[in-house]
Amino acid sequence: MPANTVGERIKQLRDNQNITLEELAERSGVNRELIKKIEEGDILPSLTPLIKISRTLGVRLGTLLDDRVQDEPVIVRKGKTQRVIHFSGYEESADTSNLNFHSLGAGKSDRHMEPFLIDVELHSDDFELSSHEGEEFIYVLKGEIEVIYGQEKYRLGEGDSIYYDSVVPHHLHAAGENDARILAVVYTPF
Repeated sequence: MPANTVGERIKQLRDNQNITLEELAERSGVNRELIKKIEEGDILPSLTPLIKISRTLGVRLGTLLDDRVQDEPVIVRKGKTQRVIHFSGYEESADTSNLNFHSLGAGKSDRHMEPFLIDVELHSDDFELSSHEGEEFIYVLKGEIEVIYGQEKYRLGEGDSIYYDSVVPHHLHAAGENDARILAVVYTPF
């Protein structure tokens, strides 16, 4: 999904609720300039600011990313994930994407979880921890990842999983010499 679609939805929701850019920044705790860049389609940061913005606007994360009305079950066939969202992995950066999210719930407008297949590309050791309300479940499908959770580091390989409270500062990245692929389910309370 292009960054400008997310930004357009945020701006539309903000306008519909008569919330200024400054008010959204203050209420969400997300930098005003970052929100402006998101709305203008200049950046699609990590999930953390988007979760904070969606909660402040009173909508689910999926409302910003991909909501469509659909009463039937959502089925995604092998190799057919159509929605790919490229996140920088950094809260306030437009650096090259190292996390490619393939939504497995796109189209289900009343969902409470956000399921994704995520391609985790190798990148530098320069990263930022982030936190938000909710929980995350990660299952490693291919390769190895390192999860930094608070002061602890966990290295996980194919078939391993981790389930944690995402309010604790955390970061996930590929470990070893190759990219990784994970199944991630993110829950954020509404």
